[in-house]
Amino acid sequence: MNVYGDMGNVITLTYRLESRGYIIEYRGLDSLQQLSEQSVDILVGGGGQDSNQGLVVEDLGKYATELRAQCEDGLVCLMICGMYQLFGKRFITAENTEISGAGILDLETKASDERLIGNIVVESDWGKLVGFENHSGRTYLGSGVSPLGMVTKGAGNNGITGEEGVISNNVFCTYMHGPVLAKNPQLADELIERVLDRTFGETGSLAPLDDYLETQASLAAIKRPR
Repeated sequence: MNVYGDMGNVITLTYRLESRGYIIEYRGLDSLQQLSEQSVDILVGGGGQDSNQGLVVEDLGKYATELRAQCEDGLVCLMICGMYQLFGKRFITAENTEISGAGILDLETKASDERLIGNIVVESDWGKLVGFENHSGRTYLGSGVSPLGMVTKGAGNNGITGEEGVISNNVFCTYMHGPVLAKNPQLADELIERVLDRTFGETGSLAPLDDYLETQASLAAIKRPR
């Protein structure tokens, strides 16, 4: 799924890897069945409308076991908004219908009549993260996962607990669009370092890049009102 420019996360990762001399092969997945047919270093998913999520849910149900196994084995993932929700245990609709998620993460989401919309700022282990949230679901984390960070501006997972996103093993999820990695290069590099460690056993600092434009975009977004 891809709304609010979430495909930009793939573009950002590609740019930051190719700038350091790595050769990238991007593959669009029509089905998670392809995960068992080819080697994947990082899995990136975006947000989508309800109609898109309905199609994804069916595929998740078929191949959730394979996906869970790969995530438990350390597959690096970045899931945004709708895919974030579907990585959890369940989504409860406004009509109180329960939609089963992939069960990869200890969390659940409940629909609400009010949308949480606007720029968001989050304090995290990777510094200040900024993005744009637009979701009606309220996500509540269980004891088996940790938030990506704590909200200083905006609503985050549910507008109550102050948490935003989630981390479990190498799975990162967030409600931040933007795309999130374009304005937060430090988070992009964290994902890259985890991929290089898992895939090639490469550890250590990445070669620095000129992040002037990315930093200016982040500072501009922080100043914008919700």
